[in-house]
Amino acid sequence: MLSRTAADLYWMGRYMERAESLARILEVGYRMSQTPDSDGTGTSRNEWESTAVAAGCVAGLAEKYGDATLDSVIRHLVLDEDNPSSIQSCLKTARTNGRAVRPALTAESWESLNDSWLDFTANWQRSLGRDNILAFLEWVKARTTLFRGATLGTMVRDEAFSFVELGTFIERADNTARILDVKYHVVLPAGEAVGGPRDYYQWATLLRSVSALGSYHWIYRDSIQPWLVAELLILRPEMPRSLIFALSQVRACLDAITSAHKQNYNCLRLAGRLHAEIGYAKIEDIIRSGLHEYLSEFLARNDALGNEIAADFHFYQ
Repeated sequence: MLSRTAADLYWMGRYMERAESLARILEVGYRMSQTPDSDGTGTSRNEWESTAVAAGCVAGLAEKYGDATLDSVIRHLVLDEDNPSSIQSCLKTARTNGRAVRPALTAESWESLNDSWLDFTANWQRSLGRDNILAFLEWVKARTTLFRGATLGTMVRDEAFSFVELGTFIERADNTARILDVKYHVVLPAGEAVGGPRDYYQWATLLRSVSALGSYHWIYRDSIQPWLVAELLILRPEMPRSLIFALSQVRACLDAITSAHKQNYNCLRLAGRLHAEIGYAKIEDIIRSGLHEYLSEFLARNDALGNEIAADFHFYQ
């Protein structure tokens, strides 16, 4: 497979996953912003700065729009063409990449990409605002789910499929770590006790953001505990948005690609090492050493893995 084709498939998968993750992050921010503050005034907190932090867009938003508000977040994280990580940019770039590799995709996969972009430009691009933001976020999640279903249900399990999946799960690992880190390190108000009413609601909202609230109660049969939420999203291999599950899929994709090439790549070694270290980790040790520090290191190593994938398969050429 040509390096350019592999890169287009990889980034198509990443950008569709990023669009869904942004929709989930924005939904969490919106729902938290609607929660009355715990000081008895009945006012709502501004959760939009932590939302921008979770999306990795806080500097760009502040430079272009100033304070983080619902309106500025919609403009920058959803509609800003200059922001390569906005939902609009993600949908547009994924479609552009898909069109470049159209012969490698099934009709259903391509149509899900193309129809999503056409629907966005026709029905959302000019009408999106604070009154319909939740409906839009549900639409994004539905469209990205349709793309993923079409990919899983119709594509031949060959190199093309492996590169799409590889991009998807590298991106998913990054976004799960960001969501968890921002909740633990940024969102909880200063001076408020861990385990308080607001803390409980925020952990529940975080679980909803990754479609894991029901899974949490099914697995643990317990009230929401922060360390169990961290365990679920880091160490539980049956959780499809956990770090260990995402890394297992990255490793499986790289195994398939390297077997087809009959060549060993350094990115497979890095992925195997990171996956093994998570597999042998214990949540007690992670919490004791610092969850924020652990997640920050993971994000750096996952980014390094993405760079190594790009280098090994010559994505930059």
